[in-house]
Amino acid sequence: MTPEIRQQIQRLGGTMAAPEASLVPFLQATSFPHPLYPRKYAEELYGLDEFYQQHQALHAANAPAFYEALLQHFFADHELPYGQDFFRNFLFTPFTPNTPDYGELEGLVNPAYLRLTVAGTDPLEFICICYSYGFPDHYFVCISDPNPQNSTVYGTDHEVFFEEIAPVGSLEDFLSRYLSKEEFLAVAQQYSTSRTGAG
Repeated sequence: MTPEIRQQIQRLGGTMAAPEASLVPFLQATSFPHPLYPRKYAEELYGLDEFYQQHQALHAANAPAFYEALLQHFFADHELPYGQDFFRNFLFTPFTPNTPDYGELEGLVNPAYLRLTVAGTDPLEFICICYSYGFPDHYFVCISDPNPQNSTVYGTDHEVFFEEIAPVGSLEDFLSRYLSKEEFLAVAQQYSTSRTGAG
């Protein structure tokens, strides 16, 4: 994995395998103890107004404690729909015989169609790295990607699962689209300032 990818994972508070790990072991060893918030969250602010209204007294009395509580709430391992994404790392092998997923896409998608979009070798095998409340709601990497140090990430949605799939950028670019806790806090503080006129 490139140093830049490792830096992105560290920036986001994740843990990972040793640098020499290949693509699949690296991704399977990567984890985040909390959800990931896309940078577009700064435009949507799901749940922030409600949290602020419920904790106005704490904000007025002790702003640092308010922001600590805010981070604990939004970065808890829950699935309240705040527009966040969830890192995952499970294999998906619909074209590999004798695997649990074999045949799951039969009659829906064939490998020849996927090869028009996905770079990889047969049988095409994937690792899901993220799901979200947005569109698309699943993100995958092909484990035989020709650039395993910085693989292409593909997006597909459960409504058209693998029938419609498109590249969304490299793994490094994909990770860079998320806010660190510090960046999320800055968004929350800016929102708070706009509401109260005081940081």
